Amino acid sequence: MKYLILMQVDPAVLEQLTDEQQKQIQEGHAAFMAATKESGEFIATQALADPSQSKVVRSSGGSPEVTDGPFAESKEFMGGFYFIDVDSEARAVELAKRIPDASIPGLALELRPVMFTDLGDQ
Repeated sequence: MKYLILMQVDPAVLEQLTDEQQKQIQEGHAAFMAATKESGEFIATQALADPSQSKVVRSSGGSPEVTDGPFAESKEFMGGFYFIDVDSEARAVELAKRIPDASIPGLALELRPVMFTDLGDQ
């Protein structure tokens, strides 16, 4: 079973982290990646830029229109994701609990089953 673990970020929470907490988060993510690669459950991960750098494409009068900024105003945004391949939902939850963000009040992880995958020519 493939799962996407979406990392929900609240910039106000991140701004309040100490240098030591930021270091622990970085080291925790590195350890998580190493462990899931070792177990064969890691597929991919991506960190995303701040939503202020995004573009939105939506239909306007039947043709695409491009605007700056995020789709909707929100204090949280998707900061990145892990793509994993596990035996069960329980295992996906177990792994998500190991991600450092799960231990920081104000941050969240959303687990979503993947229905279709095409990773191109790898």
